[in-house]
Amino acid sequence: MACSSSAASATLLSSLNPRSSSSSSFISPKLQTLSFSSSSSFNFQSKSLRSSVSLRRSAARRNAFVVKAGLPLVGNQAPDFEAEAVFDQEFIKVKLSEYIGKKYVILFFYPLDFTFVCPTEITAFSDRYAEFEKINTEILGVSVDSVFSHLAWVQTDRKSGGLGDLNYPLVSDVTKSISKAFNVLIEDQGIALRGLFIIDKEGVIQHSTINNLAIGRSVDETLRTLQALQFVQENPDEVCPAGWKPGEKSMKPDPKGSKEYFAAI
Repeated sequence: MACSSSAASATLLSSLNPRSSSSSSFISPKLQTLSFSSSSSFNFQSKSLRSSVSLRRSAARRNAFVVKAGLPLVGNQAPDFEAEAVFDQEFIKVKLSEYIGKKYVILFFYPLDFTFVCPTEITAFSDRYAEFEKINTEILGVSVDSVFSHLAWVQTDRKSGGLGDLNYPLVSDVTKSISKAFNVLIEDQGIALRGLFIIDKEGVIQHSTINNLAIGRSVDETLRTLQALQFVQENPDEVCPAGWKPGEKSMKPDPKGSKEYFAAI
């Protein structure tokens, strides 16, 4: 028959007590204090369990901005979407697949309207829009805000934290379906990370970069990466080394051809 924890403790301590004998079950008061009842053991385990759960919850809070992505998007067809947008202070419809066969697309997500880092990125892309237009590229900005919020922000002067008129559409993702499809949605916050995707004319994602909320992106690097992509698509027997810019030497992607590049640098 199984023994209770109290009985087991008493038996063990009695055997260790030099004053105990076969005719006496005397247990020293000092040794008795080491004995645990089943209820105290349960309380100890409960506290340990609560502590473990608390630690797991703390870890979950620290990882609140971690996004679990599925298959890599780069190299695959961009998820199509159709949504309302604001452009030229009007409401329009934007469908990503309508650009296939016509233009490259810079698709970038930002967290929220009327925030702080966001307008610096949005206006920077707008101010450089002509450079992207020159190389047959459209820019689309996306956030989870409504078109009414977008419109109010566009109608606010830049000196007051607004955007002013933009040269490209701001897409409304109020359902959060676009952000989710591109794996940039922070589920428990309901907003998107700063994801940026370069989509070629065939609708394939060729580049992506995702920043956390506090880190703005570089228009210069986006433009440079787009130019490198267009170069290798137009010259399929060439690749672009680190930091490549138009006019600089490219590389042949084979053991012999690459020596030409390395010999020249």
